[in-house]
Amino acid sequence: MTFNRRSALAVGAAGVLAAPGVARAQALRWRLVTSWPRNLPGPAFSAQRIADRIKLLSGGRIEVQVFAAGEVVPAFAVHEAVGNATVELGHTASFFAIGREPGLAFFTAIPFGLTPPEHNAWVLKGGGQALWDEAAARFGVKPFLGGNTGVSMGGWFRRELQSAEDVKGLTIRMVGLGAELFQRLGATAIAVPPGDIYPALERGAIDGAEFTAPGSDIQLGLWRVAPFYYAPGFNKPNGSSELVVNKALWDGLPADLKGVVAAASEAEQAVALAEIEILNMEALATMVSTHGVRLRGFPTPMVQLARRHAGDLLGELAGRSPVAGKIAAHYTAFQGRIGPWTRISTHAALGAREV
Repeated sequence: MTFNRRSALAVGAAGVLAAPGVARAQALRWRLVTSWPRNLPGPAFSAQRIADRIKLLSGGRIEVQVFAAGEVVPAFAVHEAVGNATVELGHTASFFAIGREPGLAFFTAIPFGLTPPEHNAWVLKGGGQALWDEAAARFGVKPFLGGNTGVSMGGWFRRELQSAEDVKGLTIRMVGLGAELFQRLGATAIAVPPGDIYPALERGAIDGAEFTAPGSDIQLGLWRVAPFYYAPGFNKPNGSSELVVNKALWDGLPADLKGVVAAASEAEQAVALAEIEILNMEALATMVSTHGVRLRGFPTPMVQLARRHAGDLLGELAGRSPVAGKIAAHYTAFQGRIGPWTRISTHAALGAREV
């Protein structure tokens, strides 16, 4: 898009909304593009709730129309569309943009990394947001946490995995650093938009696929072509979505409407995590009892090997850009500080519950 379009976003926001008395008659109409199929439980629900919340909290001064992946831009082009002012907002996952900046991987998930509560603590109160802002500003967007699908499952596979050797030679749908990790285990990882995962499995283009967790996965129906469902999701222990706002538009908003957008995003963190636990609970039971899904655990030697590779991968990631190195150091230090508390609180409590 042109400079004029980009400037109009900022000028329009500042000019139209500076006079609350006439704001309702001149409401801003924003478009929000997503990386998700329409009505996909989890992230698509979050995108719509954020849009609805922005309208409600702004008193109708901002109206947001949500578009599914492919309706305006492809699933993996959300960052670019928002950054170049094709649209005002996007809902996606930051690790879809690691080709532009490797450090953005940290704001969705790192293999063997932070869990959802730990990740929220890091971003919202632990200094992560400032680093995220720095990394994303180069591409013309302002990022926010935009929901969370929780701890992911390890993925769907056509056949059972008996050992680490069984992964070698498989083609797996996976994105982010998890994709690189499985490649080091001997698989070929390819990025497939969520809406295209089932057709890819059905025609044999891939042998397995990881998306998120039962509450979202059930909508895709992957058990029909890949009945083995594996845990743990060590490749993606967190499932943060992100809301991205065009940076020029954001900079031109008055303070109260900046507060509206921020509040709409922050509120979604609590709602999304609560909802996904219910969806996961119900979907897993349905998968097993009705659809014949076969739950499996990854072989322990495979997980141990993946853990070793993950350490090497994280070190390499830190060297891919100055920003990635800065974020990696901060993230790793935070995980080191919060880890002892997680072990003697959440981990210990869960262990005690199973005794």
